[in-house]
Amino acid sequence: MHRHEFEDVVDRVLEDLPEWVLDKIDNLHVVVEEHPTSEQDPDDTGLLGIYEGVSLDERGDYWGALPDRIVIFRQSHLALGMSPDDLASEIRRTVLHELGHHLGLGDERLAELGWD
Repeated sequence: MHRHEFEDVVDRVLEDLPEWVLDKIDNLHVVVEEHPTSEQDPDDTGLLGIYEGVSLDERGDYWGALPDRIVIFRQSHLALGMSPDDLASEIRRTVLHELGHHLGLGDERLAELGWD
């Protein structure tokens, strides 16, 4: 999957978010990078995505901060060797999982939403 196709899948996931999620997102950028850095994935586990920031439920006196980031790693996804449809589903799952971290959702709530 070419980078622009991969980014289109990520964009579609974000465009399809329910209104209650869009209303809660605050100070967040979602980006696609090719590979995780050694700081992001120190054990070289093939990290699919990462949330970098302070989740909404942990923010106290939060102003003037740089935007939180969700980073989706393209090459880690491609290394899974999935069909295009399965790959798109995995990208969706990764974006939603990391978004759940931003929202402060626990594993149980992520599972209830089908975001795990």
